[in-house]
Amino acid sequence: FDDLCMHHLKKCMDFVEKVLRDAKTYKRTVDEILLVRGSTRIPKIWSILSEFFNGKQLGHSINPDEAVAHGTTVKAGILSGKENEKLEEVFLYDRTPRSLGVETA
Repeated sequence: FDDLCMHHLKKCMDFVEKVLRDAKTYKRTVDEILLVRGSTRIPKIWSILSEFFNGKQLGHSINPDEAVAHGTTVKAGILSGKENEKLEEVFLYDRTPRSLGVETA
């Protein structure tokens, strides 16, 4: 499987480098890497990313599915515009580079 997909897996690293450039950050300044969703569960992607980030262990400190659900809930609460005590205690730092193709209203 790894051999068949290696070309595509290496293309993922081009994307990672572009995201870092667009975010104006460097891999040495990345504290934690958390992969979520789909093909990020492929072990070879984990090893390639770990190698790219100089052997850094990828995030296991939180459940990635819960992270997505929590972030989405917080973002929805903020976008609703309704005041909420609990949201006042949360700081959501949106740092999604344009290279991800995400558009918000």
